[in-house]
Formats: sequence, C-alpha cells, structure tokens
Amino acid sequence: MSRIRPLAASVVNQIAAGEVIERPASVVKELLENSLDALATRIEVDVESGGIEAIRIVDDGEGIHPDDLPLAVASHATSKLATAEDLFRVHTLGFRGEALASIASVSRMRIRTRRADALAGVEVEIDRGTLGTPQPCGCPPGTQIEIRQLFHNTPVRRKFLRTPATELGYVAEQFTRIALAHPRLHATLRHNGKIVHELPATDRLLDRLHLFHGAELAEDLIEVESEAPGVRLWGYVAHPRHSKSTRKGQHIFLNGRCIQDRALQHALGEAYRGLLMVGRFPIAFLFLEMPPESVDVNVHPTKAEVRFLDGQQPYRQLLSTLRTRFLGLDLDGTMRVPVAAGARSTSSGTGTLELSPPRVDPERQRQLLNEFADWAKDVTQAWRTNAPGDERPLVDPRKSPEELLQSPRWSARTDSPDEPAGDDSPRRAADGERESTAESDADEFGAGQIGAFDDFGPSRAMQVHDCYLVVETGDGLTVIDQHALHERILYEHLRRRVLEGAVESQRLLVPETVELGTREAAALAEHRDLLAQLGLSVEEFGGGTVLLTAYPPMLARADRAQLVRDVAEKLDSPAQPTRRDLLDELLHMMSCKGAIKSGQKLSPEEMSSLLAQRHLVNDAHHCPHGRPTALVLSRNELDRQFGRLG
Repeated sequence: MSRIRPLAASVVNQIAAGEVIERPASVVKELLENSLDALATRIEVDVESGGIEAIRIVDDGEGIHPDDLPLAVASHATSKLATAEDLFRVHTLGFRGEALASIASVSRMRIRTRRADALAGVEVEIDRGTLGTPQPCGCPPGTQIEIRQLFHNTPVRRKFLRTPATELGYVAEQFTRIALAHPRLHATLRHNGKIVHELPATDRLLDRLHLFHGAELAEDLIEVESEAPGVRLWGYVAHPRHSKSTRKGQHIFLNGRCIQDRALQHALGEAYRGLLMVGRFPIAFLFLEMPPESVDVNVHPTKAEVRFLDGQQPYRQLLSTLRTRFLGLDLDGTMRVPVAAGARSTSSGTGTLELSPPRVDPERQRQLLNEFADWAKDVTQAWRTNAPGDERPLVDPRKSPEELLQSPRWSARTDSPDEPAGDDSPRRAADGERESTAESDADEFGAGQIGAFDDFGPSRAMQVHDCYLVVETGDGLTVIDQHALHERILYEHLRRRVLEGAVESQRLLVPETVELGTREAAALAEHRDLLAQLGLSVEEFGGGTVLLTAYPPMLARADRAQLVRDVAEKLDSPAQPTRRDLLDELLHMMSCKGAIKSGQKLSPEEMSSLLAQRHLVNDAHHCPHGRPTALVLSRNELDRQFGRLG
C-alpha cells in the first residue's frame, strides 16, 4: 500500500486558506480587491462581531457570468492569467485564483451576481467548499458575497481570533488602505448595522487623509512628486513634528496595491535621518507607478511583498525626492498654544505650519542690515580695547551693510574671488590675517566661521534659564535650544570636514591616559583608521589602558576621557553596523559631547556667534538626534492669545 497519496481538494483549499486567510480582515482585503478588479465604483462592506460572525460585500462591478460561477470558487481558476509569462506583467490586484476557493473552504458562502446585460441574477451557496446548485434571483448589477461562520470547520483557527473590537480594527485597517489607494471609489463600512466610514468619491487624496487621520496631521502634510524614466513617485509625507513609534504610519502603494518593502522603508528613514528622535518613525502616504513588467508581485501569498527588477532605482528616487523637498522647506516647529480663557479670536485653528522662510519687507530687512553693521563695528571697538595699539579694523567703516555681509570676514562663502589689487591691498592683507585669527577663535566655540544673521538682530536675543535663546523676528518670537542648535552646527561642520578628509587634529603635549576594558581597548585599536578620520588619535598602552594623543580642536569643550570611553562603548556594540552608519553615529556622539550644554551661561558675543552660524548648516531646524532646535511663536498667535484679533 502506497504511503504517499494525493490530498483531497477540500484539504488543499484549507491549507491554502491557512496561508491567505488569517482573520476576517484577510477576507475583506481579498474580496475588496476582486471588486476593484471588476471595475466597481461603489462598494459597501458590512461586518458583524468584527467579521467573525458575518461579512457582506456588495459592489456595482461587472458581475460574474452564470457559466463562470462554478469556476469562480474553484481552486486556481482565474480570468486574469493565461500563461506563465503573464505572472511578470500583472495588471490586476488579484491573479492567483485561490481567494474565493480558500474562503469558501472555511466558511458558509453565498454569492449573488448579475451582469449589466442580464435580465436576472444568479445565486449560489457554498458550504465548506461544497458547491450548491446555482439558482436565478433578483439583484442589482454587480456582485454580493456573504460570508458566515468563518473558520466554523477549523475551530483551532477560530480560537485564535481576538475580540470583535480588535478584529474590527484589522478590518478597518484593510478598508482604509483600499480607500486611500482608490479615492475615486465610493466606499462604506458598517459594523453591526452602524456606519463606521461613509466615504464619497473624491479626486483629492487629502480629503481621504483628512477623514482618516484628522485635520492636525492633514494640514501638516508635505506634498512630494518626482518622475524618472518609467517611474512616477507622488504623495504626502508628514512634518517631522508628527511621528510614530512603529512603521504603521508608513503607507506605500505600488500601482494601487499596498506593499511592504524594506528597502523603500529604509529610504524613507534615511530621508528623515536627523529630523526624528531615535526610535521614532516618519508618517508617509506614497504612491509608486511603474510598468508591471518591472516588478514581481508573485512573491508572497498575501501579495504584500514585491520584488523590483531594479531595486536601487525607486530607492534612490524616494531618498533624493524627499531630501530635495526638505531642503527647500522651513521645518521650524510652530508653538501651538491653547486659546486663553476669555480671549476673542476669529481663528478656529491652533496655529499654522510655516513651509517657507518668513518674508521680510524691504524696510525691515534694511533695519536688520543696519543693526548688523552697528554690531560689527562694536565688535571692532571691543577688539581694539582688548588689543591696544593694533589699529587693524575687523570691518571697513566705509562699507555699506550689504557690502559687509558679502565680505569674506562675515560671509559664509570661503571661495569668493579676490578683490582687485590697489590702494587697499595692505588693508586686505591685514583683514586676511585677522580673518585667520578670528576663525581660530571661532573654532574654539564651534563652527570655524561667523556668518551673517538670517532674520535675527544681534541685539535682540536673550538667554532664558541658561538653556534657551529667545529671539525677536519679523514674524514673532523664536525660542532656540542652545545645545541642540550648537550640536547641529558642530555635526554639520565635522561631517563636512570628514567628507573632505580635512578634519583638524590637535596633538596633546602630554598624552592623556584613559582606563578601559580589554574589549573596548581592542575595539579602539581595530577602528584606529576610522577614528583618525574624526581627528582622534588613540594608541595602545597596555592592558585596558589607551593613550589619547590628539583630538579635534572643535571639541575642546568636551570631556576628552569620557568621549573616548563613549566611543569605545559604541564600537564594542554587539550590533554590526556598516562603516557609514558607525561613522555617522560617532559624529552624532562627538557633536553632542562637544556642544555647549544646557545650564551654561553664554556671553552676548557667544549668543551672537551661535545665531550667526544658524544659516550655515543644511538643517538648522533639528539636532542630529531629531530634536527641534527652535520653536516659532508667530505674531498672529500672540495677538490671538491676548485677544487682539477680531
């Protein structure tokens, strides 16, 4: 007697159901996809007890021909594929022909369907995979599928279902994904006869996002769009103020199908690197459109995972699109203050998101320039007081404020062309020497150059609690975290020097000994070349002791021994990060250790220098760890709080 025998069709379908149908939400997903493939424009979903007791889906699609009805619930029977080559150019959401058969094998199913050209519909019942006799019936054009007693013949699977409320949450999640991917679809979801979602058809995705995720998030979404050969990317990403502790807020759609792709999720995380706190994940609603021939959707039974023909292309496009978009935005956080009791207001919102740099009228700009010129001349006078007998000016009093801002001493440009030689050549030489001295002094504070103010007047900053700088701007007030801002400045400056291979290193006259564990000391020795890129020079001294012989001058404020210990601990981590990630983590750590601290009193000159350097970095809105460096309290918000509006 043969020990190997073929399985019955019912057993095969139940095995397939175990892969495809996990819970009521899986049933809803498969049936919704079938309705969309049938070109439905209106779908109604009714569930009872979270879908455990009953699921009914009604659509106005093309319907099923009566002759095809028996095959519709047969295993691996489909109208969407003809040959094996069709698997590599799938244009529909479903294609395997196993969803209805799998569902029917673990439930009691009833199908009513009618094509638009038919006078009557047809009805058939399937009980645990057993097909009944089709009967004529009256029904509107389209298809109605009713599922009852899901998993009633597989009690083990039914036992693992959660509470009706939890199962309803999963059903609503699948419904939401379909509704977001197809906003022109009129969709309704009811639970126990009560409407959960009633979504009219719309041409604007934002309308759906507003309904599902609320006005606060919808108003803070940033639109993105780009096109490359064969690929179009569009959608919305959230302002960094909005994030989640998991990736559940990341919705990525490919040709109308919701997918989970680790590479695209990694690209999304890289685009937000430095904008979010560690452990937080961005929120995004992104849509990819590409030829079906360039992607394989036949990877996983749930069709949620795909394989791209060229995986690097969408990765690079997503990363570059978001980074480019962020660089053109003002990502400063906006302070949102509840309306004070008794205050009158004509505004119904809680604040607005500034997505572009504040506009300053010409008169205000001129005022700022004049203040800057006065401040620059005051610095010159203070320098002369400290260096009597040396009359070399830091600024030329004959220059206008605009010319001062363009001079090498104050400008962020380091490659400006030389001025023509003439009578002022000795002065230019003196200015060059003074510039070198000033840069050396500024390096001790952090950034190597003092740049022009953007929207901050030099005399309009004050320090609060030795932690925050409050600055008056043309549009209100800006509160700056001194540590976070200086950390970003140090990080950008150090990172740029590392990329250029030009990190300054200050040798110690007497090497500093640092006691470590044996493993930490070995880790430092193993990554000696990586540390050299950062300006750190460490030598073995024996046992767990190392010698610090050189360090970056810009980290003069840091506790050097503690810095070495922290670096060693990071290098000895059990995780095995790539060299790039490791270098970036070390840059984060070093900039944090070297930055001015909360509780540190700053002189007016230090505050002015810190504010002047704010515009020299790519992202002055967040520290490298993702914390905001500044919050804006607009003049409009102040007026609203004090009842000056209306």
